[in-house]
Amino acid sequence: MPSRVFSRIKGSVASSSWRRPQAVLWAAAGVAALGLFVVLEFVARHYGLPGPITSQAREVIFPPKSGGLLYASMALMLVVVDWRQRFIAVGAAIGIDVGFLLVRWAAGIEVTEGHPFGNGALWVTLGCVVVALTRRTGRDRALLLKGAGLALLLMAGRKTGDTWLLITSTTRPTVLDQYVAIADHALGNPSWLVGRAVTATGAIGFNVLDFVYGQLPVAAVLVALYQLRNVAAERRFPRHHLVRTFLAIGLLGPGIYMIFPVVGPIFAYGDGSEHWTAVSLWQESHPSVQWAVADLWPTTPPPIGPPHPMPFDGVTPRNCMPSLHTAWATAIFIHTRRGPRALRYAGAFWLVATLAATLGFGFHYGADLLAGVVFTLTIEGALRAHDRGWDPSGVRLVAYGTTVFAALLLSYRYLPLEMAGHPWFYGPLLVLAMVSVIYAYLRTTAAWRPKPVLPRQAEPQEHASAVKPL
Repeated sequence: MPSRVFSRIKGSVASSSWRRPQAVLWAAAGVAALGLFVVLEFVARHYGLPGPITSQAREVIFPPKSGGLLYASMALMLVVVDWRQRFIAVGAAIGIDVGFLLVRWAAGIEVTEGHPFGNGALWVTLGCVVVALTRRTGRDRALLLKGAGLALLLMAGRKTGDTWLLITSTTRPTVLDQYVAIADHALGNPSWLVGRAVTATGAIGFNVLDFVYGQLPVAAVLVALYQLRNVAAERRFPRHHLVRTFLAIGLLGPGIYMIFPVVGPIFAYGDGSEHWTAVSLWQESHPSVQWAVADLWPTTPPPIGPPHPMPFDGVTPRNCMPSLHTAWATAIFIHTRRGPRALRYAGAFWLVATLAATLGFGFHYGADLLAGVVFTLTIEGALRAHDRGWDPSGVRLVAYGTTVFAALLLSYRYLPLEMAGHPWFYGPLLVLAMVSVIYAYLRTTAAWRPKPVLPRQAEPQEHASAVKPL
């Protein structure tokens, strides 16, 4: 009996000691995120642009840019409450949106930008923060604040990304597209090949891929909802889930945009999104032929010659290197591998369709995609290694992924002519570098999985009636 009491006390102490660092980590992450938003707000204001805090605050009243994302974020928050509270929250959000629609209709306000819905989801999310601070205590308060914090981070992450894109176009007057386009000859100019294929599919192929490409955050939330489905019952979040990787990619990726600004083949070598206006159901025209090297995409690959930094307009985002859509789709694929069959198929479909869209729309070069995959596996490995306490295998994985990613960027910048001149050597070498990171990630994370414990088999007993020898 005393030993049982002692074991309970020991387990309680261990659990509380584990929760204390977790609480400190959550608090530190919240303070860091808030600091980033404030810094970006000041930087954006300095350049005369709306910051992420201002843009998000406007959506309390004005039509949101993405109503679907606001509802998806609210759904992510609702994993911490029971079904009755979920129905109340969803009903309240829909009711608030209906109220906004009626007020706008009565006032004659026409929604020309953004979506006519989504304000209700933001109001409910903010309301849950108020409820957590005023009506909840202890673990219930912490759980609801975590859920609301994840929802608000996902909302603010979109605004932060938009602000980063505006900053890249304002602060990076020259782009390095010629370097990546020449290096892409080693890979067979995949954007030109897939671009012609997507163009040949017409309106159906373009709009299906455009839907997949645009709804990537919603797909990520659906996968996260599956991963977090037991949070309300277990009263805790799992140690690692897709939302962490998704936010880390969005936080770190734009920093590479500032170091390696690239606008993409459809803008640097084409006529911008004007190419798709005839078949698109909702895409606006964004011509750029006056800034392009020549109107070559997707019919004629650029000629091989010495590349140079080239000036570009102050509007088009420099958001190609690495391809974050590829990075996010890869993260979704990774996090669906342990799910049911339907989820695994959906993750594979979203990855393939996103790769086809990024190349086929002319938004990215093939080199961007290779860098995006390596970027994701390095971040995913770092998050998992952090959860394990940074053992040597985790450090090696992250160091190797970082080294390969840096080597890819340096080779695109300083060796494009050599790569284009020897495609049968450098093309397989680039792919092999990416595959080596995939192999290192799979091998390392497989060793981290807990080994199944086989039940001990009882030793055969002699029959009681057996006659013993004399």
